[in-house]
Amino acid sequence: MQAVAKNIAVIGGGITGVTTAYALARRGFSVTLFERHRYAAMETSFANGGQLSASNAEVWNHASTLLKGLKWMLRSDAPLLVNPRPSWHKISWFAEFIASIPKYRSNTVQTTRLAIAARQHLFAWAEEEGIDFDLKTKGILHIYRDKASFAHAGTVSQLLAEGGLPRRAVTPAEMRAIEPTLAGEYYGGYFTESDATGDIHRYTRGLAEAAAKRGVRCLYGQDVSAVSTDGKQASVTVGQGAQKTVSAFDAVVVCAGTASRALAAALGDRVNIYPVKGYSITVHLQDEMSRVSAPQVSLLDDATKLVTSRLGLERFRVAGTAEFNGYNRDIRADRIKPLVDWVQQCFPGVSTDSVVPWAGLRPMMPDMLPRVGRGRSPCVFYNTGHGHLGWTISAATADMVADVVAQAFRPAAQVFAASADGAGTPGVRTSGLAVAE
Repeated sequence: MQAVAKNIAVIGGGITGVTTAYALARRGFSVTLFERHRYAAMETSFANGGQLSASNAEVWNHASTLLKGLKWMLRSDAPLLVNPRPSWHKISWFAEFIASIPKYRSNTVQTTRLAIAARQHLFAWAEEEGIDFDLKTKGILHIYRDKASFAHAGTVSQLLAEGGLPRRAVTPAEMRAIEPTLAGEYYGGYFTESDATGDIHRYTRGLAEAAAKRGVRCLYGQDVSAVSTDGKQASVTVGQGAQKTVSAFDAVVVCAGTASRALAAALGDRVNIYPVKGYSITVHLQDEMSRVSAPQVSLLDDATKLVTSRLGLERFRVAGTAEFNGYNRDIRADRIKPLVDWVQQCFPGVSTDSVVPWAGLRPMMPDMLPRVGRGRSPCVFYNTGHGHLGWTISAATADMVADVVAQAFRPAAQVFAASADGAGTPGVRTSGLAVAE
């Protein structure tokens, strides 16, 4: 059953915006997508680690994270780097981060459930729309270099199991069997066979094309300068001065990554997203030795906080680290070098003479849960703040927010019929997330 013909604006053409526009279009809404770049997926969804990793659902709200941040503050190559210069935004974010530590267990379980639900949608949409995104379903191997970190991983595994995700401990010998190219000495590992990897940029671009075929009006090169609402409609302003264009919609869904905080403030909501920079390198495997020496199985190295993905035959992606340095997008050589060194240490047969560096700003909420649901105004909605798991959970939250929008514009019987027809995210409660009030 199709939705009433309502006009919905979606702001942001990254993975969350495109999946949201697509999920709304599937429900029969008339959707307009605004993206400031010339193409979809040109910022945080451009070159991330590639992991679809329910096994990485552990939230960061743990006392050990704070201790590591203090210990590493003066190390430019640290996995977690915090610029000590204070700002009210940073202070308020860390205060809420600390306040969320008691929710570490429940939020980890909830994120696991989201990740599992998201797989179903993401894979089904790709198959239905014929999207080739270098999907590799060989699992993810977490590697640990000492007893303490391996023991903590065992505790995390119990939380993942509570959320519905099985993963198993493996010995160093079993690790070698799973990924024979991995060099070095390790205490042990954990292997999640159901996890996968893929190219987020290719997927997002492919889904944007599929959304356009379903009637989504994708407006690229459109920098949203203002949003407002009178409670009945939402207005989206693009451009400035004489070049300004104002369009009215029945509702707006904010999916604008780190820009969501400012847009939410203009709409009367507080969405305390902080930009946490991550880095990646794409290693081009230009010779046969590099291609056979690069791993096929995705890895997560707990000590360095780096992840890997093999993208097709000739690309190897390594990504990670977290840098709290405001809206700075600079690609720092001292932050890239540890990634290149790691490749040389763990996969010495891989040539690093052709490496493309990249940095992106993860939109992170203090409790590590995305903001999904309604704003204060009845015609304002959010799907943003996914942090380091945007690729992993976006398809689920897109489906969830599309249901919330549908409930706002449909009779109850129609919403039930749509859910029975395949919409909805089983096992996940929208109220369990950071839903706008």
